[in-house]
Amino acid sequence: MSKKKKEHHEEHADETWLIPYSDLLTLLLALFIVLFASAQVDEKKFEEIRTQFNVAFSGSPALLNSPKPPQPDNPNSPSIPQLPTIIEPMQGANEKAYMQETAQLVELKKTLDKYISENGLQGDLSTALTEDGLLIRIKDAALFPSGSAELRPESRRLGEQIAKLLSPLTQRVTVSGHTDNMPINTREFPSNWELSSRRAVNFMRFLLAQDTGLMPARFSATGYGEFRPLAGNNTTEGRSSNRRVEVLIQRNYHP
Repeated sequence: MSKKKKEHHEEHADETWLIPYSDLLTLLLALFIVLFASAQVDEKKFEEIRTQFNVAFSGSPALLNSPKPPQPDNPNSPSIPQLPTIIEPMQGANEKAYMQETAQLVELKKTLDKYISENGLQGDLSTALTEDGLLIRIKDAALFPSGSAELRPESRRLGEQIAKLLSPLTQRVTVSGHTDNMPINTREFPSNWELSSRRAVNFMRFLLAQDTGLMPARFSATGYGEFRPLAGNNTTEGRSSNRRVEVLIQRNYHP
């Protein structure tokens, strides 16, 4: 009988470890309460931070679709201007600059048209105001002999006048050469590419050589050969129109 009682007593586990364990949990709970009380969490700031993280990581539509961002607590504190506030004045300033530049180009066109009329150059010279700027179109016969890139002596007066008109401008200027589709194959000009390019460069260099204060950094020259025709090359008149040099005064501002 005593043996059975002894065996039954040995089956009970030692539970003395529960006392220090419960003390430890009590101390940890007290520590967390003290830390939480001393932290003084700003719930509003915490909520703002949480919202920003939601946007960054999940693209929360709640904030993205919000008509305006949260306003600061202090109404006198500086705030970041909203995007429309910045864009609208910029658009207004750009539109005003565009209108002023257009008026400038219109006046320049009137001056050139007057010069063309007074000198009977209607058949050789024309102007057009485009979305890209003011285009001055000169037939090749007014500047160069056939198949040549050397300026005619009588064309220099025209070049001097154009250089004077370009002098006060700040816009970039592109001089381009164009030919008809009649092939050329000489030692100097193996194709119309070379002829049109040389004509553009030579006329640009002549403009810059005038004592008018033109800035070379604003100028460029290019040759298009026969690949930008104004008219069909199946008639004499069409080929004559296609052989030309164009001076484009490029807009600084666009609508």
